[in-house]
Amino acid sequence: MSNQIQTVNPVDESPISSYELMDRTQAFEAVEACHEAFDAWRLKAPEERAKVIRAIGEELRKSKEEFAQLMTREVGKLIGDSRDEIDLCASICDFTAENGPSELADEERKIPGGTGVVSYAPVGVIYGIQPWNFPCYQAVRYAVANLMAGNGVLLKHAANCTGSGLMLRDVMERAGLPKNLFTVLVIDHDTSDEIIAHKLVRGVTMTGSDKGGRVIAAKAGEQLKKTVLELGSNDAYVVLDDADLDVAVEACVAGRIYNNGQTCVNAKRFVVTEKNYDTFVERYVEKVKAIQTGDPTDETTKLGPMSRVELRDELHEQVQESVKKGARALVGGEIPEGKGAWYPATVLVDVAPGQPAYDDELFGPVASIIKAKDEDDAMRIANDSRYGLGGGLFSKDEKRARELATKHFDTGMISVNGFNVAIPNMPFGGVKDSGYGREHGGFGMKEFVNIKSVYLAA
Repeated sequence: MSNQIQTVNPVDESPISSYELMDRTQAFEAVEACHEAFDAWRLKAPEERAKVIRAIGEELRKSKEEFAQLMTREVGKLIGDSRDEIDLCASICDFTAENGPSELADEERKIPGGTGVVSYAPVGVIYGIQPWNFPCYQAVRYAVANLMAGNGVLLKHAANCTGSGLMLRDVMERAGLPKNLFTVLVIDHDTSDEIIAHKLVRGVTMTGSDKGGRVIAAKAGEQLKKTVLELGSNDAYVVLDDADLDVAVEACVAGRIYNNGQTCVNAKRFVVTEKNYDTFVERYVEKVKAIQTGDPTDETTKLGPMSRVELRDELHEQVQESVKKGARALVGGEIPEGKGAWYPATVLVDVAPGQPAYDDELFGPVASIIKAKDEDDAMRIANDSRYGLGGGLFSKDEKRARELATKHFDTGMISVNGFNVAIPNMPFGGVKDSGYGREHGGFGMKEFVNIKSVYLAA
């Protein structure tokens, strides 16, 4: 096994940088240094922590162009999406700094014969295992909440965006975060397993596949350590009889190709009632045919490469298997010649259970369009998934759409008449094989805290 990580530009497979892997001793020393930094940080008032969190947001904005360019080189994100990602991360810092002190403040309750105090105490070092599709956001999402809570944070980033992980550490330290409090571990999977078991690691959070989530949860469970898991999805966007098709088609196309189709909450399955099906497919295909792949650093490009060639090849296998089992590709579905992790925007119809396009997550720019008999059937199909992260509804009757979303859609986040990715003041997370736990909206600050009960006698 190589003791180096080599990052590669997915546009043309040219090398970017190489990084030395830490050995077990170096990794354990880093954990101990993070815990030492935590031991001082935990005693700071939430208001003091909030000042540093706010400064991290400001430093992200100052570093936006440099950081965005690096992310685009490492994973092929459109440069505009990379810039937007940094803006989102800065807004997460703003929200956390503004709301953290009140979210984490002690609460007093009446108890027999005295006063009860509920206190939210930091627990220690939290280990995050994160993917490549949002090199800054995936790390910021859990790190900033836990830093606000008073914890120390470890990051094992995906190998292909190692540079982004290290840059985020530098940004945080420039903003005034104590050294080692946010530590990037450049390690392999075997060492990662030992980090999970390390006595100073008090919790584990992971974003990735449901297969990977099962492995991480099992290893953490052996150590009786809490986990928060965000494990992807095959989100259904339901087009009801009374939908505005102009709005629906526009949002569904944008929702499928956002971030080059590599987002856990991308719109992936489009469940359309029989009344609208033919028109929706016609308009959707027309828009997709106009999408050309191109240089992700060009601001006019609508679809860049996927992040790695092997992931592109896995996606193509899923498309081929779906076609073999009865799906039809109306556009796309072929790997272009030449170097790079390129894959065209693709539309599959005649999608049915038993096909990867129906059952699994297609992590790339491939849309699965499914015909439903009526609105009840559409909701049944939407919920006919082992996943439950995001989803959408299109209807002119907002009251009814709201009721379907809140009472009948078995998923964590539902967009009505639009497409959303993540908003700092709203909870983020899913159910079923999409994982458990919540981030954003104040919820993430309390996932890894010791909720103490203190009984004060009168």
